[in-house]
Amino acid sequence: MSTELADHLRALSDDALGALLRLRPDLITPVPTDLAVLAVRAQTRVSVARTLDTLDRFTLEVLDAARFTRSPSDGTTSAAAIVAMACAPTGGPEPVRVTEAIEKLRARLLLYPASPADPDTLRLVPTVDEVCSPYLAGLGRPAAELDTAAELAGAVVALVTDPARLRRTLLAAPPAARAVLDRLAEGPPVGTTTNRTEPVAWLLEHHLLVETTEGSVELPRELGLLLRRDAGPLGPLHPLPPAVSAAPRAVTTVDRAGAGQAMTVLRHVEDLLEALSEEPAAVLRAGGIGVLPLRRLAKAAGIAEPLAGLLLETAAAAGLIGELELGSELAFLPAAGYDQWRVAPLPQRWTLLAGAWLAMPRQPGLAGQRDLKDRPLTVLSPQLERAGTPAVRRSVLTALGELLPGTGPDADELLEWLRWQAPRRLRGREDLHREALAEAADLGITALGALTGYGRALVEQAVAAARDEDPLGRRPEGELAPEETPVAVALAKLLPPPVDHVLVQADLTVVVPGPPEPALATELDLLAEHESGGGASVYRVTAASLRRALDAGYAGPDLHALFARRSRTAVPQALTYLIDDVSRTHGGLRTGTATSYLRSDDEGLISAALADRRLSGLQLRRLAPTVLVTPFSSARLLTSLRDAGYAPVPEDATGAAVLTPPKVRRAAARPALEPSPDALDAPGLTAPRLLGIVEEIRRGDARARAARRAPAEVRAAAGQPMSSLTAVQAHTHALAVLQQAVRDKAKVWVGYVDAHGANASRLVRPVSIGAGYLRAEDDRTQTLHTFALHRITAAAAAD
Repeated sequence: MSTELADHLRALSDDALGALLRLRPDLITPVPTDLAVLAVRAQTRVSVARTLDTLDRFTLEVLDAARFTRSPSDGTTSAAAIVAMACAPTGGPEPVRVTEAIEKLRARLLLYPASPADPDTLRLVPTVDEVCSPYLAGLGRPAAELDTAAELAGAVVALVTDPARLRRTLLAAPPAARAVLDRLAEGPPVGTTTNRTEPVAWLLEHHLLVETTEGSVELPRELGLLLRRDAGPLGPLHPLPPAVSAAPRAVTTVDRAGAGQAMTVLRHVEDLLEALSEEPAAVLRAGGIGVLPLRRLAKAAGIAEPLAGLLLETAAAAGLIGELELGSELAFLPAAGYDQWRVAPLPQRWTLLAGAWLAMPRQPGLAGQRDLKDRPLTVLSPQLERAGTPAVRRSVLTALGELLPGTGPDADELLEWLRWQAPRRLRGREDLHREALAEAADLGITALGALTGYGRALVEQAVAAARDEDPLGRRPEGELAPEETPVAVALAKLLPPPVDHVLVQADLTVVVPGPPEPALATELDLLAEHESGGGASVYRVTAASLRRALDAGYAGPDLHALFARRSRTAVPQALTYLIDDVSRTHGGLRTGTATSYLRSDDEGLISAALADRRLSGLQLRRLAPTVLVTPFSSARLLTSLRDAGYAPVPEDATGAAVLTPPKVRRAAARPALEPSPDALDAPGLTAPRLLGIVEEIRRGDARARAARRAPAEVRAAAGQPMSSLTAVQAHTHALAVLQQAVRDKAKVWVGYVDAHGANASRLVRPVSIGAGYLRAEDDRTQTLHTFALHRITAAAAAD
């Protein structure tokens, strides 16, 4: 069988062989040495199973027809027989669709001609029967195979071989028993029954069902064919994917809804990372974030814990979260790239997150569950690694992209669509596909159930990057700036433009009518407290926020000028008074190290601090009318005074005020994940590379075939018992033959041991012998080879 398949591969053109390798890239990992090895590899269970996973439902049904129509004698079939069976029932698929499915099977080498002289006779790769279901087309085994129990004694065979009796028995079946038969005839033909019901007992008694094992019954194939007489032996076929009932919405409506969700996601991610920056979360011993820190972060961002877990996983995949050793333990906190991401334009920020989600091999939906050892699965833990999740996400979004723009099917309809596209891939992974669809909606890639326009561009970019068909690795989008990629450009058209102004209201709230530009966002984070987000963000100016700005180096006039420049409304008088009051008291108290001291030019302020009960724990005592000292450190003194509502500033040994902006801790920078090739995709298989691989395989095949044509003496040196010469005699004889070939400039067969210790042979023309080496030319490849004489085992003239 492998010889026939290898002969078929040799007869293919280079383009056809390259097309096969593109459809089945696992065949060239690693590159086979010759076509015989390729033929054997194409029939392995793993390779055939991977190929079947890429086929749609109708093509698999046509494959069942090929299995069904095989001749019992030689195992061959024909395209005409397959078409006849598939199109036999009334209203069956068109013959052209069946022919297209057959060509798919032939292109993937699941069907191939039995011989070059008879291309219409097809043979099926035998491994298909091992990989596919044993119940062909959903039918049970023949009665002859089932009628093995001693108590049956051929009763089932006698029934199915008598058509008239079989029909009478079937017509006499009660309605409940007939319903059981119809259900099993649809497939699969097996069922279980723990307590034998009356309909099942009747069917077993009349030999319409066979009890294969205790509690398991099976419908004989002959009876299944009779029950399928209207639909045909294969049952109902599905040449077209299921229709989607959802009506398309306006594309602009979908895109705007998705853009709004994208802005919300960015705000939530920023809130989560800011909360993580203020209080880093400890890394558990098994990895990941604990339940209580996750709950704290979700509460700080105002979102549910599952969404917080998804956003944290996505941010980590984007390189925005890292680990840093704080004291004696590791902790999660924002990475160094977070500050740069935070001030980037909104489209660029969202593109980074969405691309990382598509590429990350993790399943956030598993967080909160338990593994096989009953250990909890936590967010950011290694236990959430799932290598197949990127392919699932791409398949879900690609399926949405194949529908009309704006079409938003529900999850069940989309799963039916995917089940038709690749039923073997979807089997047992429905929940993972549902999670991918829900996560895409949470991130704003989809909206109202439909794929957005910029989401479509994101999927196309991810698929192109995963396949990477550019041999030099320089894709067009790789040369664009982040804000110039198709995804960022499409999203930028939907988001409001950044604003550089605010609206200050009388209640000291600051309204930003749109996404703030980076410089304005930095100023507002320092000057005010963030209260709410959305299309218009709301901040509130407080005395504490103003003290924070003064600590960072601002002065009172600077704050007045900033609000006057940024505000499109008149600055309220209340804000002006608040800035003056905070500026006037800021720095009125000075701290230092004595262990630490507190001084002020205002004697009344010193007296108030000394009498303040909230500061009694500092054990303050007066050294002078304007100086107090404490046995505690200046850092504790500074914190206690600020907690009590004072506005002190530290000073150095010369009495100069020390103003420092707030310090932030960051983990080491981490690169964002990029789309990786799917195991079933063909990464980087460009046309030139395919042709090069095909040429290499054909060269190896020519060498292997030439080696099999070597003379008996050379084959004997390779270990075959075809010569009576000893190894020493063969080596001496080989040197004599080679010396004569050098003089005559004749071709010889050389047997030798290669660098890997394997026996090999080659037809060459010796050029010279000397210094322990033979130099010879291969006329077929026009290359010069050098053989160590001690590795040569035999030699014989070519004729």
